[in-house]
Amino acid sequence: MSNGWDESAAAWITDQGDEGDFGRKFVLDPPMLERVTGRGFANALDVGCGEGRFSRMLRARGIATVGIDPTAALLETARRRDPEGDYRLGRAEALEFADASFDLVVSYLTLIDIPDIDAAIPEMARVLKPGGTLLVANLTSFITAGQPLGWHDGADGKQQFAIDNYMTERADWVQWRGIRIHNWHRPLSRYMSLFLAEGLQLRAFLEPMPTPDADAAAIERHHRVPYFVLMEWAKPAA
Repeated sequence: MSNGWDESAAAWITDQGDEGDFGRKFVLDPPMLERVTGRGFANALDVGCGEGRFSRMLRARGIATVGIDPTAALLETARRRDPEGDYRLGRAEALEFADASFDLVVSYLTLIDIPDIDAAIPEMARVLKPGGTLLVANLTSFITAGQPLGWHDGADGKQQFAIDNYMTERADWVQWRGIRIHNWHRPLSRYMSLFLAEGLQLRAFLEPMPTPDADAAAIERHHRVPYFVLMEWAKPAA
């Protein structure tokens, strides 16, 4: 059964443009880039790189980056926009790289797209060098538990956000601006348990807010219900 990515690739590329959507440009990019800039990372793996936007940002900061993604149409765009980059067809659940290959592994809004995180998270940890960093941005489990109703008009006419079946892991269809894809909901404890089981150490945990120059209504919504979580995990040095 399709997860929607092949069918939605063209709409996704249009929606992201060169700068990314609202959440990337105004919420996640600033703290993600802060955590990779000036840290001495030599090489990185961008898991679920899509059309290559964040891979290009990493390369612009002098980090040799390999981007992988299972959607061929997205990789074609990544290669066209960055001919010197390294973009490969692949899945997070079975990475083709040797153990301890990368200083930095990035999962930028990809955990919600991966069906088998029991395989994917250990794979990300496996290819990370001792002393390396796994940087994760994900939708909060509040947001993914809000499908399909999410933000809606309550009985009093005010906007409310619905959360239900929080502890039930599931894939929901989500759609916007011509995109229709599967997003996985899992409780936060599910992710945390898998990272901890790999012996990773949590160094940062953020629920980032939009930058002050963002749309005021969007800022208010993010304050009421945070959309994103950012985690930095370290693999202990040998």
